[in-house]
Amino acid sequence: MATAALRAAGWIGRRFEDLVLARVGALTLLLGRTARTIGRRRVRVRDVAYQIQAVGVQSLALVVTMAVFAGMVLAFQFGYGLERFGAKLYIGQTTVTALVRELGPIMTALVAGGRIGAGIAAELGGMAVTEQLDAVRALGADPIRRLIAPRILAVTIALPLLTVVADAVGTAGGLVVGWLQYGVPPRLFVSGVESFVTINDFGSGLIKSVVFGAIVGVIASAEGVRAEGGSEGVGRVTTRAVVASALAVLGADFLLTKVMLTF
Repeated sequence: MATAALRAAGWIGRRFEDLVLARVGALTLLLGRTARTIGRRRVRVRDVAYQIQAVGVQSLALVVTMAVFAGMVLAFQFGYGLERFGAKLYIGQTTVTALVRELGPIMTALVAGGRIGAGIAAELGGMAVTEQLDAVRALGADPIRRLIAPRILAVTIALPLLTVVADAVGTAGGLVVGWLQYGVPPRLFVSGVESFVTINDFGSGLIKSVVFGAIVGVIASAEGVRAEGGSEGVGRVTTRAVVASALAVLGADFLLTKVMLTF
């Protein structure tokens, strides 16, 4: 009995080391090398601009569609609850506060970040299994500088911009629902938002989106460069990148919310 327990404990320890400690260490090293590369201004601006267009502009339609429905659903839910207390005039304040502080950043990170992370992991994974990354090293170039850092920096920049778009579109969707469903005039909706929602509410959502963007970029890049085994390996790392980045974003959201509400 004791021997079986020791074997089980040893297996759990090895799995924890392989699945958690090793990957956390790899992510930390990649983040450190990327930060050093960006800090030394060794990343070309045109590479970053191209990646922002690839990951940001092409995700715009997805974000707009997600945000308008998210704002409408929030307005429906808050309006239903507030109407029972005779306070439906506050639908704008509650909807937009929830949108800019929480739902806008987290939905953008999960929906657009999932698409972006999958694309980065698949692209770098394809380079890894076809030995293009080895060819870059053989030619004396640094894959961190040419391939990884521009992608991580682009996602970190693009996700806050997409979050701003999501906040604006979601607010418009909530305004339409408040007007047509609950009879709250658009002018009253907007004035309520202006008087209640502060710059700190908006800023906290932007800070979250910056962190979420860095998380998605680092995890997707780290998974992509570890791909092996042909097309099946690319599929595996793409799936792992999406799942790991989503879980990491949710965990980071909890920690950031707790810290921001504390201070």
